[in-house]
Amino acid sequence: MDQVVDRTIEREHALMDFLKTRTPLVETYLQNLKLDPQFGPVPSQDHYFLGRMDMGESVDRHDYLPKDSNFQKRLLGGFSKLFKFEYKPLGFSWMIFADREDFDRNHYDFRYVRREFLGDVRCIVFDVTPKKDAGKGRFLGRIWVEDQDYNIVRLNGTYAPQPKTAYFFHMDSWRLNLIPGYWLPAYIYSEEGDFSYGAKDKMAFKAQTRIWGYDLKKNDKEDELTQIRVDSVKDESAAAADASPLQAEREWLQQAEDNVVERLQNAGLLAPEGEVDKILQTVVNNLQITNNIELSRQVQTRVMLTSPLETFSVGNTIIVSRGLIDVLPDEASLAMVLSHELSHIVLGHNLGSKFAFNDRMLFSDESTYQNFGFRHVPEEEIAADKKAMDMLKTSPYKQKLYTAALFLKELAVRGPQLSALLTAHLGNNFTDNKGGVARMPTLMNVGPALDPNKLDQIAALPLGGRVKLNAWNDKVELIKAAPVAITSARDKMPFEVTPFFPRLTRITSGGNTGNPTTAANTVQK
Repeated sequence: MDQVVDRTIEREHALMDFLKTRTPLVETYLQNLKLDPQFGPVPSQDHYFLGRMDMGESVDRHDYLPKDSNFQKRLLGGFSKLFKFEYKPLGFSWMIFADREDFDRNHYDFRYVRREFLGDVRCIVFDVTPKKDAGKGRFLGRIWVEDQDYNIVRLNGTYAPQPKTAYFFHMDSWRLNLIPGYWLPAYIYSEEGDFSYGAKDKMAFKAQTRIWGYDLKKNDKEDELTQIRVDSVKDESAAAADASPLQAEREWLQQAEDNVVERLQNAGLLAPEGEVDKILQTVVNNLQITNNIELSRQVQTRVMLTSPLETFSVGNTIIVSRGLIDVLPDEASLAMVLSHELSHIVLGHNLGSKFAFNDRMLFSDESTYQNFGFRHVPEEEIAADKKAMDMLKTSPYKQKLYTAALFLKELAVRGPQLSALLTAHLGNNFTDNKGGVARMPTLMNVGPALDPNKLDQIAALPLGGRVKLNAWNDKVELIKAAPVAITSARDKMPFEVTPFFPRLTRITSGGNTGNPTTAANTVQK
């Protein structure tokens, strides 16, 4: 096993070297917990962070969200030391690596535990403990090492010893094989709190951290300069004449729409076109066909990669966040969400025409939320709600609108405790400042009352249950998970954070291509 440990250490340092030139996005969503006598630990407050991480020699972060003098205190909910090591450079490297500086035999002891499968990957499991004089803030926990190239694929533990002036919390970190030879950090789950009788631990929370955007290709269109092209014959027909005023207006809106979509994707906030878009598109098509809606330009749908629940439209493109798709219980609820944005398009509530000027796209990725905004005035929101209700009543989803109503009712119950999850950064909020439902509130009059104890009544799902995000190329796909029986009300967990347990697999020959193979597949077995 000594050779396995040596190879594992070597591969860990190779990963650090490879990631030095990468600047992925890091999103953390945290829920503080309180004990409910009936439902156990439930969210009492939440916090959200989104930034870009520079993984060079000195790990650093660049925030996407606006900061103020009380940012850290407000974010940490009063625990000034709670995220000392997550929201500082050292903390990010700790969450991703066991030890960025000194992961070696001089500082750690490695004890073989067993062999174990994580998904399709057979792993060798080691307990890792810091040596007596290794210093403060050393990794203490367990690692899983895949048995082909000996890369670490999972880390589970904390830091030790605990300092007097800070708090090290526990983490469970997962890596995915998205490119040949490397397993990239993708998910981190953190949890603290003891609700057993007589427990003295008063701090309790659950948090999910997602990492993506390792390979943002902002300049791939430069390839067009080297492609051989055959110019088309000059068109002399009437259709090739100057645009009419109406055509010019539509072209202008299309240019603004294209600029925004491209800029959001380049910033790592929007997924490339893919299979999930087609599912959303099918629902939009169903709404259009059954309501005889004909538009001059086709409506497009795209997925935003962030967790907060939000939708917005720019031109004829509807954008829905990954987090919202995760928690919606069924297709009728999805239709409710999409019908609202489709109504804005049908009613001509066009926003964003100013972004047809390309100089408005010239800003840093981190300032995207400060430069973009697609919020409608209250009058337009009310009109879109009314139009959406009319659409749904003649749609294929009219018999299942009670599930969408239950979703909104659950939102009304949970809203006051989940302000961060329900804060839209580009579009309109689902709830008002007091947590009440602001989006299509009349729909809440449909269907049965919300009953948390009714096991077959699923009003909303936990986060992370539907959409799988590829951390390397930002593509998304639906998770194909087998249904699990709900045996108690505590199993429902609407809008809640849960641990990560991805099914680990090795990349196939037809997988992602990034050609970072310099240190791959060199082990001799």
